[in-house]
Amino acid sequence: MSEERRDEEADTKPLDARDWEETRGEEQQEHAGEPARPRGTGEMTHERGSQAEAEEYQWHTGKKREHGSDDAVEFIDVVKAFGRNRVLNGLNLGLPDNQISMILGPSGTGKSVCIKHMVGLLYPDEGDVLVHGDSVPDMADEELFEMRKKFGVLFQDGALFGSMNVYDNTAFPLRQHTDKGEEEIREIVSRRLGEVGLAAAAEKMPNELSGGMRKRAGFARALVLDPDIVLFDEPDSGLDPVRTALLCELIMEVHEENGGAYCVITHDIMSARRVADYIAILWKGRIVESGPASELFDSENQFVRQFLSGEAQGPLGME
Repeated sequence: MSEERRDEEADTKPLDARDWEETRGEEQQEHAGEPARPRGTGEMTHERGSQAEAEEYQWHTGKKREHGSDDAVEFIDVVKAFGRNRVLNGLNLGLPDNQISMILGPSGTGKSVCIKHMVGLLYPDEGDVLVHGDSVPDMADEELFEMRKKFGVLFQDGALFGSMNVYDNTAFPLRQHTDKGEEEIREIVSRRLGEVGLAAAAEKMPNELSGGMRKRAGFARALVLDPDIVLFDEPDSGLDPVRTALLCELIMEVHEENGGAYCVITHDIMSARRVADYIAILWKGRIVESGPASELFDSENQFVRQFLSGEAQGPLGME
């Protein structure tokens, strides 16, 4: 990793990370007639810490069901902390290629931090992140720049440039990252805007659009570079139920036509039921359980069942 990148991360450099160990029982002296060795304060503190960790992660079975595809993105033992707050804590996760995956979990549990690791906006303190088998933290700046072209990203609010109309917003990545002429750009932009139902809104400014239209414009812009992987950061945020359903249908239609790995970050269970092929439940920086959506909705894990059914009773409280 370059020195410049290290400088950029200096303000969020975490404390030294400690290895997490499985709980273990008290060691016993096995020699006959030999008194048990007194336990020191450090040993008892370690045991209490191991027991506390076991209780905290008792619902994290780590069960990973096969999804029948190669991983487009893979997290391997990823740890990420901001100061004393450890957001990702030994995360292991694979997102299958050519499927619509959803990372679900309570608010503030690190879902958006996952997206930033995928595109190299954040780097793990420990572990690795792979995109099509290549390590993101090990990439030189030039490699990272090229790798990011594999991604399209739809941000929570669409993230449109307020000074540009819908057409210019959608054309921006093509003008910025390719040598295509304006005629070819117009053809691509018109096609993508047509796919999301905004062909007639190309000249409108962002402040003239509804929330749902801004999301769709952001979706069109995410697609113009023909990305292999499309990331959606809570695309249903701020939308009413009907427009959320329409956006979900649009995601499925576009994915069916274009293929690729789609990853949706959300905590909306209805959206998961509508569009997800594969679901991973994230809580306390680790995956509770992951697998095909149909199997997750029939899970026997108490946390998974509570979260996917939206029940008040269960392991998840208001904390």
